[in-house]
Amino acid sequence: MASNLIRVASYEAENQIELSLRQAFELLEPKLRPPFALTIPDQQEYDQLNRAIVYGFLCEPHNAKTHIKHLHALVTDGYALFVHLLVKVVQELYTKLVDSVKKQLIWVAKEMIDVSGVGVDGLLVCLLRQIVGGDFSEGNLWLCSELVRIFLAKWDCLLEEEPLVLTSALYTYLRLLADHCMLVNNANLEALKQLEIDFCVKVLREQFHLCLRIGRDFIRVLQDLAHVPEFRAIWKDLVLNPSKFKTPGFSDISQFYRTRTSSRYSLLRITPEMETQLRFLLTHVKLGTQRRHLEWFTKKFLCGVERETLLSDIVRFICCAHHPTNEIIQSDVVPRWVAIGWLMGLCRKNHVGANMKLALFYDWLFFDERVDNIMNIEPAMLLMVYSIPRCIDMTHSLLEFLFLVLDNYDLQHNDIIVRGVSSAFSVLLRKGVIQSLDVLTSSDAISPFLRERLGRFLSGRKMGFIKDLQPENFPHNFLTPPSLPNSSCVETVAPSLKGQLTCTQEDGFATKPVDSSVPSIVTSERQVVSAENLVQNFGEKIKKSCVVGHQTLEEELYSFLNLNNQKTMSGTICNEVLSSTISKEFELNGYKIFSLLQYLPDNLDCDDEVGSATALLIRACIFSQPKMQDMLLSWSRNGFSVGARLLSYASRLAYEASMADCLGDTMVDKDSAKSSDLPLLIFHIDGYISFVQGEKESSFSALASTAKIDNKVVSQLVSSAFGAYRSFLGCSRTMLHKNDDASLTKLLISDLMSCAEWGRKRLKSLFCCVFHHLPDLSIGKEDMIKLLVSLLDHTSLVDVQFELGLKKLSVFGENTETILHLIESSLDWSCLEQRNFWGLIRSELAVSKVQLEKVILEFFCSDELDPKRVAIAVEGLLTLCCCRAPTPELVGAIMLLPSNVFQDFAAAVLATWAVSNATMLFDSLADFSEKFDSKTRDSNLPNSAGILIFRAKSSAAVLKNS
Repeated sequence: MASNLIRVASYEAENQIELSLRQAFELLEPKLRPPFALTIPDQQEYDQLNRAIVYGFLCEPHNAKTHIKHLHALVTDGYALFVHLLVKVVQELYTKLVDSVKKQLIWVAKEMIDVSGVGVDGLLVCLLRQIVGGDFSEGNLWLCSELVRIFLAKWDCLLEEEPLVLTSALYTYLRLLADHCMLVNNANLEALKQLEIDFCVKVLREQFHLCLRIGRDFIRVLQDLAHVPEFRAIWKDLVLNPSKFKTPGFSDISQFYRTRTSSRYSLLRITPEMETQLRFLLTHVKLGTQRRHLEWFTKKFLCGVERETLLSDIVRFICCAHHPTNEIIQSDVVPRWVAIGWLMGLCRKNHVGANMKLALFYDWLFFDERVDNIMNIEPAMLLMVYSIPRCIDMTHSLLEFLFLVLDNYDLQHNDIIVRGVSSAFSVLLRKGVIQSLDVLTSSDAISPFLRERLGRFLSGRKMGFIKDLQPENFPHNFLTPPSLPNSSCVETVAPSLKGQLTCTQEDGFATKPVDSSVPSIVTSERQVVSAENLVQNFGEKIKKSCVVGHQTLEEELYSFLNLNNQKTMSGTICNEVLSSTISKEFELNGYKIFSLLQYLPDNLDCDDEVGSATALLIRACIFSQPKMQDMLLSWSRNGFSVGARLLSYASRLAYEASMADCLGDTMVDKDSAKSSDLPLLIFHIDGYISFVQGEKESSFSALASTAKIDNKVVSQLVSSAFGAYRSFLGCSRTMLHKNDDASLTKLLISDLMSCAEWGRKRLKSLFCCVFHHLPDLSIGKEDMIKLLVSLLDHTSLVDVQFELGLKKLSVFGENTETILHLIESSLDWSCLEQRNFWGLIRSELAVSKVQLEKVILEFFCSDELDPKRVAIAVEGLLTLCCCRAPTPELVGAIMLLPSNVFQDFAAAVLATWAVSNATMLFDSLADFSEKFDSKTRDSNLPNSAGILIFRAKSSAAVLKNS
């Protein structure tokens, strides 16, 4: 007997599920007609009757009401078996079902909802899974429509009996809407879209507490619909007015971030047939033979451009719903990362690729070892690592995306994201997914910029693989330096306000000549002590209190600096011993020097840049950097963020000095200044006074009456701080990076990136200080400018433009070749980065002496200009030209531009000048015309006629607009 249930090709074997249902129907068909038997069937007969009724329901629509009455009469298990059989039909036969059977499935699903059949939620979920993403065929859209109508029509019943099934429907339709909203002007689709929107908005507005059950992936799918007006309003309330959802306990979006999404939601967007094939591939196929399986899967499920949207759903399924056993992981079965790499290679659309990467990294952003599974984040790490070096573009793409979301995904909750990514790296290393991160941070195949960014991020987090100072890292027995004579040493200390302090000793040995412009103050005699005495009982003093610990540290630093003046002192041993002891003893008492600022409480009582041990060390380095340099390098070798903290200290000092107007023509009265407003400046001035007076006691104690500091001294103190930082960079490159191709600019950028992670509020002033005080390392440097335009927000960039327009700052310099190189390089940046770049360059070049005419001619006369690639640059040049006055040289350059691309550029510029500065324009045009005619006659230019015709058109346009 031919099947009325499914379509079967002649070469296909009989389907066992269909066969069992059909045979039961054929056997019991007489019993399915009224009058029905009044006897109670046994279990075996009950099973067969259910199978027969299922077949009758689906294949005999005209007898459906009779079959449903029969079912109601004989059911004894709450319809559990009946619904279970329907689920098997949907899971294994749906794609083969004839159209009439599919319609009956929808009808019987409604009946099961009405009678609250056991397992009806599973039936609805199975039907949802049969909706294929990216499929706009009539049958697929029909299923979308029928199911959403069910959820709207049976809302009250489902809400009372099976509320969680509404979350599955919500997740499904949010994903489907992302596809459906891409198509416009489709009448059939428009009606369906409105139904889907109505349902989703109903759940979100009326039962928002159910959305919380979905977890963080709810945000991932909702954000794709932010352009739809109904969802834009919801998104706005979600971010700005969470109380509008009237859900007790819901405070903000971060609650979603902290909730892991169950794998059942990942399964929703994968059809059962896809799931079967993927699990087979990742469970039984051997590595090396996977290509034909993957190609078959691609042809079967991913044919058509629209189907690309499925790729992110498949990636999410592989990461979250398929976790292989240890036996499979250790075997030669195809790893998950290989399948994901293949899928990424299929992507042709940028927005689809971004969604795939977000699906891959999403659990990284909020990873919490207590609630999240390491298997969710493993594929991304292995894909990055194993793509080196044969598929290095994949590694670059993934790392770039990871940093992009780190910087831009949700700035209000950036701390959660940074902590999540940090925790992900830490757990992956600790659990042995990879043995070392050196493959990412040290591989020459990876872009230096990405290596540095990753290295700074990794070294800037409190993770297990950072080289924290452990007891075994320190010498067990401090070495005693050679014995020293018990003679006294009187030193003359003079602060050189160019960035370093100089000393001259009575015994005739001098480190550097004294700066005669500053009064010299002679200190009292100090008894020379050995390094062993320096560190004795250091730990016990620190344990007493923070104040005692800081006083002790200053005393040790004074002794150390005095010892270093001894010509026979073994400085290396003393430096290593003292630096090791300081870091070790403070860490044993709960404080880590040069720690990262983002881990410290954000309040004035715990300002680690003021009054802390780290601040004392940095201040001592600024005042006496030649003697402190080796200690700083020692800490830097052991993984401490010395450079970043030095840079942060110097930039904040400059910022507070500027806020106090200390760089003008006034005196700074430190006693009248509010320490709460300028804490670091007051702290630094206190240290300066104490140091030049040569006092033994801590600068925390009462100082001498000197309370006013000349503004020039403060200005030099700021310069001295940046000089100390520059000196550290130079020594660091020589001693720590001698085998690397690390320029000072690269080291500066690395420190800047670390500062950016903890100091976003001061980021603008940080960049301004760098460009002002370290111009040779920053002005005109491509990587520096790219970092500037990518990290600063719009408000900060506008402030920088003000600084450039007022000539308080320079970012690009006045070298024309450098500016041309920067413009060429910027063409490969993102659109946002390019627009930020041109906002800055317009502000600076509008008031600078740069030969804009040379920039214009060089740019437009290049061999090939791709209009799409250079459009933002041309827009920037157009605005810049309109800002400049029409000088004869600039007008001449405009008139000589080739007419192959952007033909109206010259006319637009001339027309603008005709309105803004007509007199100067026409004088310049006359000057240009005279010179051009003269040169044309002298050189007999063959194309002069064509050039003149084009210029005539341009001039006509000018006259018309004027």
